[in-house]
Amino acid sequence: MNTKVLDYITAKNKWTQELKLLRSVLLELSLEETIKWGAPVYVYKNKNIVGLSAFKNYCGLWFFQGMFLNDDKKVLKNAQEEKTHAMRQWQFCALNKIDVVLVKEYVLEAIKNSENGKEFKPIKNTKPLIIPTELQMALDDDDALRACFANFSLSKKREYANYISEAKRETTKYKRLDKITPMILKGMGLHDKYKNC
Repeated sequence: MNTKVLDYITAKNKWTQELKLLRSVLLELSLEETIKWGAPVYVYKNKNIVGLSAFKNYCGLWFFQGMFLNDDKKVLKNAQEEKTHAMRQWQFCALNKIDVVLVKEYVLEAIKNSENGKEFKPIKNTKPLIIPTELQMALDDDDALRACFANFSLSKKREYANYISEAKRETTKYKRLDKITPMILKGMGLHDKYKNC
């Protein structure tokens, strides 16, 4: 049993009993308990199967490949329709709403799906990287900036390029360029500060 998981559960005062019950079901199964992204995650043969989480209004389970579950009882939902493809969540608002037998059925099906290789693989973004003129001019004028930018992954380069090109007014584009120049020189991605929270 992972003490960090226990710390996570006890810190969620409102949902402690619900999380303990859900955890007890998961610990009965052949899953490895760990912490990822700051929350409990249950892994089977190096594949993420289900996560445990608590929020202000509910606690629940996150099935990493939930799109493959039959969901005959219609308990799963896609948290972000446009962004989340495979992951599905099951929300609980009270201890007496947790059907332990049903939870176990869903988790066992998720494990079986993993064993059968059912896994959503996102289509990689194959669009070419288009550097907006304002950013390209700054890169051409500054060797250090160009070298730092060159070290970024394609996705980080794309984030910066899109950040500039999405601005409608030229003045906004240059304001954004002033803002990101020190970040690029520090080797930071546009959204890195949010990823470390």
